[in-house]
Amino acid sequence: MPINPKSKINRIITWLHLWLGLISGIIVVIVSLTGCLFTFQKEITEWVHKKELFITPPPEHAPVLSVEVLTRKAEQVLGPGKPVTYITAYADPRRAWEFMAYKEGDPDAFTFPGEVACYASAFVNPYTGEVTGTIDYMHNFFVIVKYIHWSLYLSTKYGQPIVGWGTLIFVISLITGVVMWFPKRWNKAEKNKSFKVRWKGTWKRLNYDLHNVLGFYVVLIALILGLTGMVYSFSWFSNAVYATASLTTTPPPVPDFRSDSAAAITGMHPMDKALAAARANYPQAKRFLIEPPASPDAPLVVDAYNQHEVYYDVNTLYFDQYSARPLGTDAFANKNNGEKLIYMNYDIHVGAIGGLPGKIIAFLVSLVCASLPITGFIIWRGKKKKRAAPVRPASKRQLVRA
Repeated sequence: MPINPKSKINRIITWLHLWLGLISGIIVVIVSLTGCLFTFQKEITEWVHKKELFITPPPEHAPVLSVEVLTRKAEQVLGPGKPVTYITAYADPRRAWEFMAYKEGDPDAFTFPGEVACYASAFVNPYTGEVTGTIDYMHNFFVIVKYIHWSLYLSTKYGQPIVGWGTLIFVISLITGVVMWFPKRWNKAEKNKSFKVRWKGTWKRLNYDLHNVLGFYVVLIALILGLTGMVYSFSWFSNAVYATASLTTTPPPVPDFRSDSAAAITGMHPMDKALAAARANYPQAKRFLIEPPASPDAPLVVDAYNQHEVYYDVNTLYFDQYSARPLGTDAFANKNNGEKLIYMNYDIHVGAIGGLPGKIIAFLVSLVCASLPITGFIIWRGKKKKRAAPVRPASKRQLVRA
């Protein structure tokens, strides 16, 4: 039901929409534009770094080298002080395996570069051991874009709250904008004004339509993008999403598997045994993420991803780091609805959950979101100038007659 334009509620909504938009505008523009740029980072990265990421397929059934051997080769290239922390093994024989070294820096740093001490990968042919190349993510275009999007290139401690509150304000602005957009009457003229952009109208009219009409068309997806972004910024919001979807406030259990340092290593290296077990359990998996243990009693973890691009459809296996004895499995299918939704959050946020069409939609909606603060500011400036227009000076005749 439309709100009376002269009512107090309407004036409050209009005031909120204006000032919240002005407060969050620059943050929304930056976050939305970086979201646009990052949408197709996978496709562009695979094209730009084809030499590093892809290899000539070996003969059928060619064996891969030991993960331990490949890791040593990668660490030799990465350099001292950069131990491998993540290994991505692909089922696709055309892909080089990625060996990533990630190390946190100063926890009190103000910017992203100070927060991270090391962030680089070596890519290795798993059949020959040849290093196909390296990427220093600290200077990678898309990683810089990602951390501008994440925290304005500040450290998470300082930048994330700014982005989070800016996103929350933007979500409120979207809701108030829909209320303001709602046609006062459902006649032909009002519907044309609300649903159609007058491309041949005046500049002022076109700018208003780009803000008002396009804002309406993207509002649902924009809200989804905003709300999924808030999951990363606020633990209270993430907890609320989990509780709403799972119908419980009880947090999901956290596996606490431990390795037995007294266990003896026999035969294959534990990482090779663990990867072989993961392959046997999930033969349709497209890639496997191996996390070498970070402490003497930590488990060896292998994530089996069932799809090429998305991250939510994953099954996690835990092994003793010394003997590769299976300790347990955390299957996606066994998670409750709250856990599943949280796991799907990233893929929803970037549009990957909808495949290429989903990414295209996320790209276009992010582009429109970036334009809304700009078109809104132009509308506000136009009205302000109109209200502040100087009074025409009295003519000489008027002065004489006064």
